Amino acid sequence: MGYFKTFSEKQKLILTWWAQKKYANFNSIICDGSIRCGKTVCLSLSFVFWASFNFNNQVFAICAKTIEAVKRNIIFQLTSHLESLGFCCRANMSKNYMDISFNGTINRFYFFGGNDEKSASLIQGITLAGVFLDEVVLMPRSFVEQALARCSFLKSKYFFNCNPENPFHWFYTEWIEKAKEKNALYLKLTMKDNPFLSNEMIKRYEKLYTGSFYKRFVQGIWAPVNGQVYPMFNKEKHVVSSLPEKFEKFIVSCDYGTVNPSSFGLWGKHNKTWFRIKEYYNNSKLNGIRLTDEEQYEKLKELIGRTKVEAVVVDPSAASFIECIKKHNNFKVFKASNDVLKGINLVSSLLNKGLIKFHESCKDTIREFHLYQWSENKNFDSVKKENDHAMDDIRYFCSFVFEESHSKKPFFVYSVNRENYF
Repeated sequence: MGYFKTFSEKQKLILTWWAQKKYANFNSIICDGSIRCGKTVCLSLSFVFWASFNFNNQVFAICAKTIEAVKRNIIFQLTSHLESLGFCCRANMSKNYMDISFNGTINRFYFFGGNDEKSASLIQGITLAGVFLDEVVLMPRSFVEQALARCSFLKSKYFFNCNPENPFHWFYTEWIEKAKEKNALYLKLTMKDNPFLSNEMIKRYEKLYTGSFYKRFVQGIWAPVNGQVYPMFNKEKHVVSSLPEKFEKFIVSCDYGTVNPSSFGLWGKHNKTWFRIKEYYNNSKLNGIRLTDEEQYEKLKELIGRTKVEAVVVDPSAASFIECIKKHNNFKVFKASNDVLKGINLVSSLLNKGLIKFHESCKDTIREFHLYQWSENKNFDSVKKENDHAMDDIRYFCSFVFEESHSKKPFFVYSVNRENYF
């Protein structure tokens, strides 16, 4: 069958899991791991085998980041292997589908590209008996979830394939970590699971990568990329499962967004350490809910509850939200300092000294700490403008509390004694 002369045990399981009594009741299969481990070929074959042995005259979807990727990375090899086994494949490349017949059955397989958030609309309306998502981590969550929602048959199954990304990627947290809950068979493969690769070839691939990319593409580990802004952040040192019973004072920090996410944090001081007690995080791009200033103000009040906060420190560019807080006249609002590099240096120092800590419920903060990256621009120090919203509000907080030079004068309370606060 093509270049395969034999299969490893894991590859055999991928090919036949749906037919084995031990695994047949799983709703889906997830295969991740290193490059060149044969998972794409085996999973695509398994998908067609399963469809052909269980359905007739039904519709399925084969998805990748782009339709060109479907054709280049999957269809060419898949067609060759299937035809060598007696399947008949008739592709209509201009209309992006292929009809596959075998032993009296025939099914249609459409090709879809999940390139961006708009791609979800392309797959709406179709009814599928199953879906194969190749390199699922490269597709928007909205597209993946729309594709899964199209599978309305009782016997529908999902086939997922990917190389690892960062350990806070939504697919890892929602599917791989919850594989048992999702009733999914999860398999990890490495190059050693591919009998086609010689030891010399494996060593050749191993020399191509270093650092986190070696962990991902050779070892098949979900690892953050190099270049973290806060490499000193450590869950064992900085994340707590319980909080002090009493705090001396409270502050809220806010990074405000409408299109971009909003991140608010409630902080409490205990002795010399400040704890991020809880947070509010709204990603309108992800959940489709864009809130007004008044609605965000209500979220701020919910976060604070009955706590007596002594300051609300706000993103200096959030003029309309600042005006909204001023109008209600419930909290002292302060304009945050936004010197990015100075703020990052301060946060780094406070992390090293253990003077700021985070409750484990602040999951978006913990996620962003692992993903917040320096820009690759070698001409000057800058950070990537992504996974930075909790990072910004933490920076605002730290600059406000720990920088002696920062003005503590509120926007609408004009006689403030700094010693009353800090």
